[in-house]
Amino acid sequence: MRYFRRTDLEQALRMPAYRYVAIDPAGKTARGVIEAADKEAVIQQLWRDGHLPVRTELDRGESFWGRLSFEFVRGSFRRQEVANLTRELSIMLGAGQDLDRALRFMTETAVNKRVMDGLEKLRDAVRDGSSLAVAMGRQPRSFPRLYVGMVRAGEAGGTLAATLERLAVVLERERGLASSIRSAMIYPALLLVAMTGSVAFLLTSVLPEFVPLFAQNGARLPASTQFLIAAGHAVSAYGLYALLALATLGLLLRQALTRPGPRFLADSLVLRLPIVGAVAREVLAARFSRTFGTLMLNGVPLIAALGIVREAIGNTAAVAAVDAATINAKSGAGLSRPLAEAGIFPPRMIYLLRLGEETAQLGQLALRAADIHEEETRLKIQRLVSLLVPGITIVMGAAVAGIVSSLVLAMLSLNNLAG
Repeated sequence: MRYFRRTDLEQALRMPAYRYVAIDPAGKTARGVIEAADKEAVIQQLWRDGHLPVRTELDRGESFWGRLSFEFVRGSFRRQEVANLTRELSIMLGAGQDLDRALRFMTETAVNKRVMDGLEKLRDAVRDGSSLAVAMGRQPRSFPRLYVGMVRAGEAGGTLAATLERLAVVLERERGLASSIRSAMIYPALLLVAMTGSVAFLLTSVLPEFVPLFAQNGARLPASTQFLIAAGHAVSAYGLYALLALATLGLLLRQALTRPGPRFLADSLVLRLPIVGAVAREVLAARFSRTFGTLMLNGVPLIAALGIVREAIGNTAAVAAVDAATINAKSGAGLSRPLAEAGIFPPRMIYLLRLGEETAQLGQLALRAADIHEEETRLKIQRLVSLLVPGITIVMGAAVAGIVSSLVLAMLSLNNLAG
């Protein structure tokens, strides 16, 4: 017969611990551990405490790997798949289908096994009695906190189909904006790579072929040719080391940007750059307005909406402005004034938010501001590309012409010496 020690009995009788991420009544992110029978009990406890649950996960202890697995769980869905899933689910629920049948149909028509497995997890959780928000919260790498929070608010208000429709619009707009930026920058990036490769090829492969000829004839080379020969030797001898040093520097810089101080300075500097800063401010305004307006129309309280927006905005300087606006909103004052004082967001967005506060149409006018700034972002990106492409082309042509002209001058020196 096995005898249990008291510590074993206490361990067996103790309820499991769950780690959670939630938004407190002040709009701040709250993290902690709650002992409960299951995840549903944790959700109910957070709701009773006035928190907006975002994520719950079985506590794996305080080890490094436990914390890592809580923060970095591999997702079942990619962004494109989440957008498609949201659109399909909103259509089926809007047509009168119940949630279980809609999830079953989407599982049967999944494009691949990975998506099918993720949908099966959602359906199993829903059939076991969990809400859709709780089921999605169990896959945090697939469904971000903004998504889960809006689904939970939609379920609580009985407007899940309309909420998913708004979410689909948000995801499609964000994907379209990001795709526009990436597509616009592909051509300048290719030109830059071609320019760098062409110059490196001329310096390391073409120019060295003429060096023995110059040395045998004892010609006095022009200063530009001597500089290019030295540059070619340096690239050949130290080019790989330079690339490794740049990669190391990039990793160190990336690590430094994980700290609040350097990250805040870098984000503030980006917003103040002449051309890139204007584009970054438009992107921030579009993201803030779209997220905030969608949350407000979905019935999320103002402070909780600002708490979700600050996590989704992606710029610490803008987060500081949102924090100041949150403090102002808690005291009953307006939202637009502290955002204007920060000097980060464009005046058009501030004006529309102020108008929304005065007319009690904050959500609608925030979405209107999002439409305007998304279009303005596309226009600014087009202007930026229209400047980059000719600029890179001119620099590339000048570099190649400089190398060729230096070779021609050196050959003329040889002719003069022979004459």
